[in-house]
Formats: sequence, C-alpha cells, structure tokens
Amino acid sequence: MVYHAAPASIYLAGLIVLAIAASVRAARWRRGRPTKVAIWRGLAAMPQRYLHDVHEVVTRDPVSGAGPGDSGKQSARMHMMAAGGFVAASVLIIPVHIFGVGGTPLAWLLLLTLVGMAVGVGMEWHRRYPRTPARLSKGDFSRLPFGLTAFVVFFIATTLPSAGVIGGLDWASIGGALLLLIGLYAALECYGGLAFGALHHALAGALHLAWHPRPGRFAASPTETGLAPLDLTADKLGVETPQDFNWNQLLGFDACVECGRCQTACPAYAAGLPLNPKNLIQDITLAAQGRTGAYAGAAHPDRDQTNATGGPDQALIGSDATIHPDTLWACTTCRACVEECPMMIEHVDAVIDLRRFQTLEEGGTPAKGSELLDTLRETDTMSGQPATARSSWTTDLSLPHIGDVESADVLLWFGESGFELRNQKTLRALIQLLKHAGVDIAMLGHSERDCGDIARRMGDEATFQRLAKANIETLGQYRFNRIVTADPHVYHTIKNEYPAMGGDFDIWHHTTFLAGLIDDERLAPTALPDESLTMHDPCYLGRYNDEISAPRRILDALGVERREMERSGKRSMCCGSGGGMAVNDIPGQQRISDVRMDQVDATGAATVAVACPHCATMLDGAVNAKAEVTDVAELLWQGVEANHELA
Repeated sequence: MVYHAAPASIYLAGLIVLAIAASVRAARWRRGRPTKVAIWRGLAAMPQRYLHDVHEVVTRDPVSGAGPGDSGKQSARMHMMAAGGFVAASVLIIPVHIFGVGGTPLAWLLLLTLVGMAVGVGMEWHRRYPRTPARLSKGDFSRLPFGLTAFVVFFIATTLPSAGVIGGLDWASIGGALLLLIGLYAALECYGGLAFGALHHALAGALHLAWHPRPGRFAASPTETGLAPLDLTADKLGVETPQDFNWNQLLGFDACVECGRCQTACPAYAAGLPLNPKNLIQDITLAAQGRTGAYAGAAHPDRDQTNATGGPDQALIGSDATIHPDTLWACTTCRACVEECPMMIEHVDAVIDLRRFQTLEEGGTPAKGSELLDTLRETDTMSGQPATARSSWTTDLSLPHIGDVESADVLLWFGESGFELRNQKTLRALIQLLKHAGVDIAMLGHSERDCGDIARRMGDEATFQRLAKANIETLGQYRFNRIVTADPHVYHTIKNEYPAMGGDFDIWHHTTFLAGLIDDERLAPTALPDESLTMHDPCYLGRYNDEISAPRRILDALGVERREMERSGKRSMCCGSGGGMAVNDIPGQQRISDVRMDQVDATGAATVAVACPHCATMLDGAVNAKAEVTDVAELLWQGVEANHELA
C-alpha cells in the first residue's frame, strides 16, 4: 500500500484547498440580500436539472459557434466525458487510493474512467488550440486543458500499480518527483479551481441549479418569464452595488461558464451596441469579488472599461464604474441570452434590477427614455395623446364600448397601436375578422390605459404598479369572457404580471385566437396568390410565452410558401424595440432592425409576417429592406375577404 500514499496525499491536499476556497467564495455569495429558497428540495432536484434541463439547452444547438464542427451535441459529449469522468474519478479515488479497498477490479474501473475523461479532455484541447474561437473566453479557461490533462496523467500513473499493470512507483527518482509536481499542479488547478479557477462554474453551477431564482423554469412554465413586484416601501429600490442582489443571484452569476452563447444570440451585440451579456455577467461577478479587469473575453462593443473601478459595496453603474450606463440601457430585454444560456442564468432580471435603481433612485434614465416616462406618468399613454384618440378611428366599424353593452365574449385591448396609423391597419383587420366570424366583441377604448410594460422594463416600477392597479380596477367593472390583444407585450404583462398585482384575466394573443377560429371553420381564407413569406417571431410571444405555432398555422391556411429564417421560433432575433430601446437611442454600429431585416432578405421572401405592432414599426423603418412587413391578421383578412368575394 506504499504506492497509495502519494496520490492520497495529493487528493486530500486538493480537497483542503477546495474547502478553504469554497468557504471564501460562499462568504461572497452571502453578502447578497437574504432570500428564501427550498434548500433540500432544490438539492434533490439538482441532478435532474443538470442532466436534463442543462443537457437540453446544450444539445439543441445544431452548430454552437465556438469553432468548426463544434455542435451542441459534440459540446455535450465533451462535457459529459471530461466533467463526468472527473467527478466519477474523484469518487473512485477514495476507495482505491485513500482506503486501498476494491482491489484490481475497482482500480481497473478507475483507469477506464480516466481514459474516458482523457477523450473528453482531448476534445477540449481541440476546441481551444491552436486558436481559441472568439466566442470563448481565455484566461483561466485557457489553462483548463492543462490542469485536466495533469489530473489524468497523474492518476493513471498512480493507479497502474493498483491494477497490477506495473510495480510500485519510485518517488525518489526524477520521474517520481516530476510526477508529484504534476499531481500537485492537478490538485491545485482542478480542486482549487472548483472555487477560484476555471472549474468554479461546476461548483457554483450545481448550487445555482439547486437554488435557482426562478425554480419554475424547470417546470417548463412560461409564466416564469414574468417579473416579480418590487417592494416600493423598501429602503433602497433596485440594485446599486453587487451586494444589493439576492445571494442566489450572485451565486447564479458565478455559474457562468463564459461559453459565449449569450454573446452570439444578443441582438445588441450583433448590431455593435455597447452590450455583451457575457461581459455584463462577468462585470457583476468580478466587481463582487473586487477583481475588475480580470475578464478575458470579448468586451462590450465600442466600450473601453479597462480603467473601470468596482467592488462589492461600490456602485455598478456609472461612466467610470464597472458598467457604463450605455451598456445597461442597450438591452432589449428579449431574453435571447437567457434562452441560450446552458447554466440558465437570468441576465434580464439583473438588468431590470439595475435599471430600477437608476430610474427610481438616481433619475438616470436616458434623456429620451426619461421624456417618455414623464409623458406616461402624466397621461397614462406613451404617446401623450388624449384617451379618446385610441379608438376614434373605429367609427365606421360599429365597435361598441364595453360600458355601452351588458357584456361581451371578447374585450379588445388596443394598446399603443390605437394611436398609430400603421398599426391601426392591423387592428382594423382584426376587428373585421372577428366580426366576420360572428364573435361578440367590444372595446375598452377611451377607458384603456397603457399596460405598464415599458415603464417596468425601464425600471419605473412605481408607474407600472399604478397603471396595473388602475387597469385591474377598470376591467373589474365590466363583464366579458376573455381579452384579445394584438400586442405581445400587453399579452405578456396582463397574463403573467398582473396576477401578482391582483388581476387574473383570461387573455389571448390575436394569432392564437384567430388560429382557433380557423380550426373551428369560422374563418375560411382562400390561398393568397404567389406569396412567399417568412415569419418574424416576436420575443414577447415566442420566447416569453412559447407561442410559435399559431402564427404559422394561420400562414399555412393561406397556402403561402413559408421560408423560415435561421433564427426563428423561440430563437428568433429581436426587432430592437423591447425594453425601451426604441426610445433610449443608444448608439451602435447598426440598428438592430436593420440586422434583422438583412436576415429576412436572406430568405428571398417577398413578405415578412409579424405578430406585434412594435415589430411592425421597427422592421418597417429598416434601411434598404426588400421584403414588405405585414401583420398576420392583415394577411388573414386578405385571404378571408378574397374568399368572401369569390363566393
């Protein structure tokens, strides 16, 4: 058993380093605000979340973008073999080298595990060398293959005697001394790295999945995209410093593996706006550790933060702070970063928390955004127009106000579209379709206020809560079965965020409702002639609420040639309007809408179908676009009207 002493000592030394380093890291998480979590239930659920939910995110990517041939499935295999082998080997080392039990069979099992791990480590070498893809971070992560290789080499060499392959090792020889140095390096890099090195994401990631800020995400519940109400009586509103985040949010930020999937998916980053969501998470994490300047990945475009200062109790946002204000306000809140993150980090929640402090405490909203919020506070609309203008154009449609009828099956919510000529076309088509189908409808009209979505996304929680309560009170005065709206932002806000404010309503997006009318044969469109189109999925409909089939069912009923963009469905790219970006006017290399329309034009489709008034406005304003922008309801009315005329 003499040959067990060295590997046992190395292993135990690594565990001691891990325990010390992990306690230091945990102390940093505990600096965050207290919040309740289901500790034991979360730990019990963690293996399922790791093996199922994380695996699903990783493998669904046909080409992950980290390098040639690096698909999601290949990445999953690499992690399974390297990380899984490391965990299994760490367990098997205990009986084989610490207690010397199990004999030759267990030693051989350890050897086979290490060989499997070696294959995964080889894939990691191939992924990063000779050149690291731009999407991946360097720094500690560039050392990772070296540490894992040292682990494999040391424990294969020290396990061979236990397996009876070779005799005992001579630790007094030059080779033995060199092997000891390799083992010591492996222990520090791998076990110490679980707390302070590149492998820290493994430890933090497991705990983050156990105590996730949004546990409902693992139940595949779209409502987990809703924001929780802010306590407006708190001493501090929103997040100013890293330690103002909840402790499990700090833990979640620490789980970042810096894979760059969020970076690749981000519309702001693609357009050259000063936001890289991967860098944003590292900004917060490193500031919490007092290590600003240690990030080794792609930076926020056109934003030099090398001289930024920060710490756990210092402000995160400022011209000379860790995060520049332009970075914070460049986010569209589209959740593409969240959707693509294999560790399920909540980037958008962090952005909203930071914006709340800037807006409510500092008055730091960008100038145009501040003007919009002032208008919203004064008039209850974004446009500042009188409430009667929202529905004055419906005179010829004979659409009653809900207050003038005893009840209605469907209450139409216009949203800001009621004030805009472009999107009144969509509402007009929707009203005509519902009337043609014999649906009993009424409108809220001049009684309708803004739903509060943009106020909440820009950090003005006070205005959101006021508007939400006022709308809930108004809706409670009337009798109707359901609300139908053509605005996904209204749909999401009323469906997923009003319940926490005391308002529980049955609300439908217009595409879902119209698709149901087609299914029930209450709408029968004829095929549109020679029409080729592509579908642009709104973020707040597809990603936020998992509705991607209804618009396509309508388009298929029209007999059109549907050409899908590379980024479609829940992985669609934002139009650039969400989160107040349409008014914040943060400069970039391009407009997000122009980037998106380039993707539309790449399909060669003559029309891009939309299902959101904000998307229609943004894409209509794109420069040099070839495709025509048309709402699904407008296309459907064309088909229904044509069929009616033919009859």
